[in-house]
Amino acid sequence: MSFFKRIFSSEKKDPSISEQAKQTLDKGLEQTKTSFLSKLTKAVAGKSKVDDEVLDNLEEVLVTSDVGVATTLKIIKRIEERVSNDKYMGTEELNLILREEIAGLLSETKSGEETEFTIPTNKKPYVIMIVGVNGVGKTTTIGKLAYQFKKAGYNVVLGAADTFRAAAIDQLQIWADRVGVPIVKQQMGSDPASVAFDTLQSAVTQNADVVIIDTAGRLHNKVNLMNELTKVKRVMQKVVEDAPNDVLLVLDGSTGQNAFEQATQFTAATEVSCLAVTKLDGTAKGGVVIGISDQFQIPVKYIGVGEGIEDLQVFNKFEFVDSFFK
Repeated sequence: MSFFKRIFSSEKKDPSISEQAKQTLDKGLEQTKTSFLSKLTKAVAGKSKVDDEVLDNLEEVLVTSDVGVATTLKIIKRIEERVSNDKYMGTEELNLILREEIAGLLSETKSGEETEFTIPTNKKPYVIMIVGVNGVGKTTTIGKLAYQFKKAGYNVVLGAADTFRAAAIDQLQIWADRVGVPIVKQQMGSDPASVAFDTLQSAVTQNADVVIIDTAGRLHNKVNLMNELTKVKRVMQKVVEDAPNDVLLVLDGSTGQNAFEQATQFTAATEVSCLAVTKLDGTAKGGVVIGISDQFQIPVKYIGVGEGIEDLQVFNKFEFVDSFFK
């Protein structure tokens, strides 16, 4: 039995993934799965063998499922090689083969190595800077992250460094109150770097474990964005030498290919170390996680699969692919 067959067999389940979390993931990816499997069924209808026509149809299925053209071509090439080696491959095997190849792609990044909300023990405070355009669920992700880290036993401090929108500061305050964690903020229009500096000073004084810094969600000028984020980093490093430890880019999974464009712009503007893909529930565009993870080679660390405060999950590649095909 191959490695991925063992991974996906009923005997081999990750015990660290709670049953409730897996059910939430299954439910969150329901529309994506239904749409994808429906297209896949049509692609192989009337066929008993994986031939060129089936592969052409499969290519269309993957592209229209927001996996992305480059990643789709990579998957098709791998399946073509397997078909060539096996000489004969029945269409009934295609589902499992796809699962193996997609999991294989995801395994080529660092995604899914963790299953819980943890931070390195040798970094304190651990500083996470959040970037992303307005409307992708950035503030909500920060609030849910704060909740999950606090639930895991960490002391968390939030920094409202998106000072260009009063609503951003107010929304983050609401989340801080809801979760029960301190927040450092200034007036709208204040220098974001100043807020970040004050936040880290406060975090050090409070002996905090985790600091989460919000930043402005503007992307109208890449140079200005890069300069602003570079300044925020430089000022934070006056307090914590290696801050930020993570630059987390939040992407809206429901926007499909637009999420690719946002990832392209932000990774060009700053050093993004990990990704959070939100709003995967209620959309058929969950395939975007596969393409983004593959194309940018930046680990998807968190996924949003529901509106509840616990519905932000650490991304586990095997459980994701299992839910995608279940």
